[in-house]
Amino acid sequence: MCKWIFVLLNFLLCVSAQAVTNLTALSEQGIEQWQAKEFSGKSIYSVEQYKGQMALKAISQNSASGLVLEKKIDLIATPYLNWSWLVEQTLSPLDERSKAGDDFVARVYVVIDGGFMVWNTKSLNYVWSSNQDKGLVWNNAFAGSSVKMMSVRGQQSQRGQWYEEQRNVYQDLIDTFGDKGSQKANRKAYQYIDIIAIMTDTDNSGKDAETYYGDIIFTEK
Repeated sequence: MCKWIFVLLNFLLCVSAQAVTNLTALSEQGIEQWQAKEFSGKSIYSVEQYKGQMALKAISQNSASGLVLEKKIDLIATPYLNWSWLVEQTLSPLDERSKAGDDFVARVYVVIDGGFMVWNTKSLNYVWSSNQDKGLVWNNAFAGSSVKMMSVRGQQSQRGQWYEEQRNVYQDLIDTFGDKGSQKANRKAYQYIDIIAIMTDTDNSGKDAETYYGDIIFTEK
């Protein structure tokens, strides 16, 4: 019995020692730390219980606004971005690679802020695509190669179902924006992100969308 208690204690200590950063803490109204950012009209965000878990509800009606958190995250210490999402209402067929169709029922994205050197600003958008396959990457129609879109979920994904996601953001940045040729150079380019954002937007298509997001958490593995 003592042996198993010792093993259990070791396991719990290892779990507690892992680096974990919960950026939303929805059960504790942690989303209040996030700032609203309006681009075209105002999407409505609220926290509520939905289908078995606390969720951030997003309603977009011909609008594009999101929630933004300015927080530096060390991707060497905590490279994994974990979240869950559920979509109840997707968008009718549109070309999401075009300016007229640059709308997504759900997106979670990270930003490397270039500061005064705005040309160094980069953003990686993890999106739920209504009309493309899962696993595609393309340049944003408005921002070009400085903003990459990645379809973590695609047109085959089911509505009304929670999906759990985990992405190695550090590796995704290297893969999408380019390997700098050495570990040192990659660290210099991609070790830190400065902004995390959530957005459900339908301003270009003029449609409606209803989406739910779970907690946004960075972990070391």
